[in-house]
Amino acid sequence: MAREIAEQPAALAATFEHVLPLRHDITRLAAGRRHVIFVARGSSDNAGVYGRYLTEIHAGRQASLAAPSVATLYGANLDLSNSLVVAVSQSGATQEIVDTAEWAKRNGAAIVGITNDGDSPLASTADVALITQAGKELAVPATKTYTTQLAAITVAVDALAQRPGTLDADIARVPDAATKMLENSVEAAADLLAGAHDVLASGRGLTFGTTLEVALKLEETCLQPVRGLSYADLKHGPIAVVDADLVTILVAAGEGPALPGMIELAGIVREKGSKILGIGGDPTFAARCDVNLPGPDLPETLAPLALVIPAQRAIESLARKLGLNPDAPRGLRKVTQTD
Repeated sequence: MAREIAEQPAALAATFEHVLPLRHDITRLAAGRRHVIFVARGSSDNAGVYGRYLTEIHAGRQASLAAPSVATLYGANLDLSNSLVVAVSQSGATQEIVDTAEWAKRNGAAIVGITNDGDSPLASTADVALITQAGKELAVPATKTYTTQLAAITVAVDALAQRPGTLDADIARVPDAATKMLENSVEAAADLLAGAHDVLASGRGLTFGTTLEVALKLEETCLQPVRGLSYADLKHGPIAVVDADLVTILVAAGEGPALPGMIELAGIVREKGSKILGIGGDPTFAARCDVNLPGPDLPETLAPLALVIPAQRAIESLARKLGLNPDAPRGLRKVTQTD
């Protein structure tokens, strides 16, 4: 896992080089289609959450996350002729995702597949296949396959914008920004989490998918149940559970409209006695955290492509502190088959 985390800058650069030339194919495929539907499970679903926000904010098109059981269990007939379906699976072999993509195609949707295997069933089903260049991932927890999925999603969504290419200058900076995420120590963060009785993660907007991915990585790698909640949902009823027995992980980009609310939330959580692990944010945000892992110097739209890396590193370190094997968590397989 540690080695694959370190491979992410190169994997991101290779993925962008491979998929950017396909942007015009997606633009043509999506012509006349206004709705975008992301189909995924697990870490790929968290990547889809980012895609949903980016599609509506950057491309100005309505987007949603599919419920695959509508296709695989209920066999509902929907008119998807106005839809572009983006199906995301690192293996391209999760049968539920492949079946849902095929179902969507029968119902009139155009399909973009995002997978790390160009010979997979998903790649064969897709009208346009974006093959991430992560290389073989041996650790069970997804790291480089997750961030390269985000890269492919960024290109797919940019293809839907009124002026594709406006993100290109910042896209070129992503690999270097990811490299910098490998430099700072994460031991204080791992120590804070090691002493936690309970953990809660929160974020909002474009970084909410990162929040969910951080929670998932803690659960599957360190066997620690973690709730991932949006800032807005946490401020409703769940804020009542925040106390001195809880470590709160707050995830934020270094700029953007969600940041002031995350700074405010840090103050609320601190008043309730919770220790705070901050990931990203600006200096004001960092000052309200007990431990802060600096985020990338990227705009909010692209920050998620590197923002998860310091959290991955802290979680890998935490697993070893707890005497767990981060590469092969108990009860998990690399490809999970669902119905």
